[in-house]
Amino acid sequence: MQRQQVTPEQLLRRLDEIGEALARRSDAVALIGLGSVGTDLERLDEHSDLDFFVIVDEGAKPCYLGSIDWLEDAAPVVYSFENSVDGRKALFADWVFVEYAVFTLTELVGAGYPPGRIVWRRPDTPEGIEVPARLPGRSPYLTAHYQANEILTNLYIGLHREARGERLSAARLIQVHAVDRAVTLLGLLDEEAGKQQDPFAVERGAERRFDRDRLPLAELMPGYERNREAALAMLAWLEAHADVDQRLASAVRELASG
Repeated sequence: MQRQQVTPEQLLRRLDEIGEALARRSDAVALIGLGSVGTDLERLDEHSDLDFFVIVDEGAKPCYLGSIDWLEDAAPVVYSFENSVDGRKALFADWVFVEYAVFTLTELVGAGYPPGRIVWRRPDTPEGIEVPARLPGRSPYLTAHYQANEILTNLYIGLHREARGERLSAARLIQVHAVDRAVTLLGLLDEEAGKQQDPFAVERGAERRFDRDRLPLAELMPGYERNREAALAMLAWLEAHADVDQRLASAVRELASG
């Protein structure tokens, strides 16, 4: 099966078709589009997939999780797997990829999720369910001081693991966790960078928010066999953006040169 390019129009049409399929079922309550098919339609492109919530009546959830017949009512499905206790990932025959979760109204009230867009809803559905009833409070760790020190200690611990021969663990600390904290730090320091694309994944859209001069990712993430170089690059970047404890910074440099 040769892959075909998917268009934004095709994605939105498929979401509408899923809504139409749900409308033919008495136990479906609503369909909520999320992300680039939710409130961020300006991000929708040929590389997007469909993220959505299916809201169903009490007692109907097991049927929607255990079977994809309702999804196949919209279009032929060639692949699917249950990737969580609440949902699946699936691929339609025309290469539209979807990831969805199924909830009841009761479950939705207690769930934390980004605001979405109502694609379809049953007439008796309460208003406003596309917006979470409770928004998570601001994390006490969203400070420049915390993020900078997390980066510094990630480098220190990571280089010790590199010296021990735990290169994979070191790479994750130095080239993944520390970079995540760097993206967060830069977002705190740069008010004009724009909002974080995904509240649950800081790396999403980082390249659009920050150019290479502000966030030199190629230098910060040079690869599995270059943890020491990555640590030195990150330390130099950090010292240009935050106050750094020089005792620990010296220890990082010593470890990286060992």
